[in-house]
Amino acid sequence: MTALPSPTSNSPSAIPITRFHRTRLMQIWRSAGWPCKDGLEIDLLAAGLISLHIAPDGCETLRLTDEGIRTMAQARQRSVRALSLHDRLGQKFATQLLASGRIVWTELSLRAVIDSVPVGDGVPPAATADAPANTTPAMAPLWAEDDQTPAARAAANVWRMARPDLFSVRNTSVPAYLQPMVHEVKASRADLLSDLRHDAKRQAYQWLCEECYYVFPAGIAEPDEIPEHFGIWVLHGSVEDGRFELLRPARHNRCTLPFSVWMALCKATPLRSEEDPAQAHLGEASAPAIDSPHSAP
Repeated sequence: MTALPSPTSNSPSAIPITRFHRTRLMQIWRSAGWPCKDGLEIDLLAAGLISLHIAPDGCETLRLTDEGIRTMAQARQRSVRALSLHDRLGQKFATQLLASGRIVWTELSLRAVIDSVPVGDGVPPAATADAPANTTPAMAPLWAEDDQTPAARAAANVWRMARPDLFSVRNTSVPAYLQPMVHEVKASRADLLSDLRHDAKRQAYQWLCEECYYVFPAGIAEPDEIPEHFGIWVLHGSVEDGRFELLRPARHNRCTLPFSVWMALCKATPLRSEEDPAQAHLGEASAPAIDSPHSAP
């Protein structure tokens, strides 16, 4: 295989490296290195971050140079340092969900139905034990009474965009066992109290899942300050070395995920545990069990 020469690392480069270039570097690192032949690769070749290799049969592949690997490592360290307490707390709890066998998504935007109720009321109708959390209010008859105006009928069915911090389902092939959950991560008391004041936001979470939890460091709030239909997880200690404790389980409500939620999950990429290998070693024979009575001689 022939490697075409790339510009030396000490040669001046006027090409600014943006996040799009760093994303392409990561894609080349994770893939077989097939070239796309676009402007980003021209910039990366000119900057000496990748090199072009030509096989004897004429196939071209791209490889990261030492400078390209160094650029990716520096960008990763900057990203780790830039994580806020909220992000680190969410990542830590997501790791716990993955370890328990759940499939976890972050940064989802999901449409949810909420009931039009005055702010400050008690438990919303969507969260009562008699009505499922995602039950859409019954439609009014076509020929309604005089006191049922079109505006009143429209107010009974309101759509809202919900962006839960962590959305997860069980890793199962049985729809009835999915048990969708929402975990809202709060790093400060002000953030938690602001969220509790938005009744429509909490209704949207309940419409999307069977159990909804608040996750925050210990000491931020007392359990009696959180509505009783929400579960509570608290972190004792630091984010790096602390442990989570379940103070109160969430009220369980049956929930069937709507088709729009399924489509959003299909388009998004779930989190992957660091212990889960990105690629399995295909064709590699597993080692026989030691002292197993059924192992072949």
